[in-house]
Amino acid sequence: MRKLHLVRHCKAAGQAPDAVLTAEGRQQAETLTAFFKEIEISHIISSPFTRAIQSIEPLSAARGLSIQIDDRLAERVLSTKDLPDWMDKIEQSFNDFELKFEGGESAAEAADRGAAVLAEAPDNAVLVTHGNMMGLLLKKFEEAYGFEEWKALTNPDVYVLTIEGEKTSVKRMWK
Repeated sequence: MRKLHLVRHCKAAGQAPDAVLTAEGRQQAETLTAFFKEIEISHIISSPFTRAIQSIEPLSAARGLSIQIDDRLAERVLSTKDLPDWMDKIEQSFNDFELKFEGGESAAEAADRGAAVLAEAPDNAVLVTHGNMMGLLLKKFEEAYGFEEWKALTNPDVYVLTIEGEKTSVKRMWK
């Protein structure tokens, strides 16, 4: 049996890869450190985006663990075109995992790259990612998870995935 903690980054000043945490986000990062105080952690693996790294830096420092960057945890590229109706497009992609928009990746492609990181991650690893990627990963392991659950994700958010052989259970830990 393996346990992995999937973390959505704290509140950020934007969506660009180099967007930093807001003042509130920096405080949330400290709260994450307190949240994990009694939880065994072996490794920290993060998206390369600044907001993900900044979200987990206080925990990294408190535990003396380095942050391993993995590009496969980066946010999903929905499209390279500006999509004014992007929320509708995300909803469609939760209902059709193979749907792909111009220049983007399908939900299945994004979920598969994220799941590859989970498959390789050691027991008790913390993996830091983004909202759409997190939602797609949760749906990959919990079929009932969908668009409405994705919309309910918070910044930050924490789920524990318990993996026993071929079976993975998902439980929200953040309140």
